[in-house]
Amino acid sequence: MSNDTDYLNNLQDYYAEHRVFPPYSAIGEMLGLKSKSSVAALVARLKLAGFLEATPDKRLKPGPRFFERTLADSAVRAGLPHPADTGTASLTIDEYLIEHPSRTVLVRVKGDSMIDAGIHEGDIVVVERRPSANAGDLVVAIVDNEFTLKYLERDRGDYVLKPANPAYPIIRPKGQLEIFGVVVGMVRKYKG
Repeated sequence: MSNDTDYLNNLQDYYAEHRVFPPYSAIGEMLGLKSKSSVAALVARLKLAGFLEATPDKRLKPGPRFFERTLADSAVRAGLPHPADTGTASLTIDEYLIEHPSRTVLVRVKGDSMIDAGIHEGDIVVVERRPSANAGDLVVAIVDNEFTLKYLERDRGDYVLKPANPAYPIIRPKGQLEIFGVVVGMVRKYKG
């Protein structure tokens, strides 16, 4: 399966760039496989392992394991260096962050009112749509017909929305405060 892992990595890179899989003949060329039967055998093994599936019209599509990524066996220290461990476990980002796919949306952050919570402009928050939340939850709320990302807090018996940046005031809704959803995760892509 070690060669299959390399082949799968190449297919994942191709899919990330093009959002489709090449035809079998192009897979053979791309991976250096000489015959159609070797491509068919590879595809069969990747289907059996759950990395690929076929659509009703016989095209290839990602299987349930296609987006798995290797998870290191040990956490990385943010303090003093520690010997590295290469992991054998894997997980998908969806599996890790999304418990209820039908109620989950991704929202891009605009502004810096949550900077002290580690949330920066351009980050993407994973929001589980719910009509209610608890004090202390990080929420996307609708206040006076505008969306905002803040901590839900209680002050003198009323709900308020608290920013994580002292440059911004606490929002005390004059009208209705509606909870759009609760933030359950965040994604940030670093520029490299």
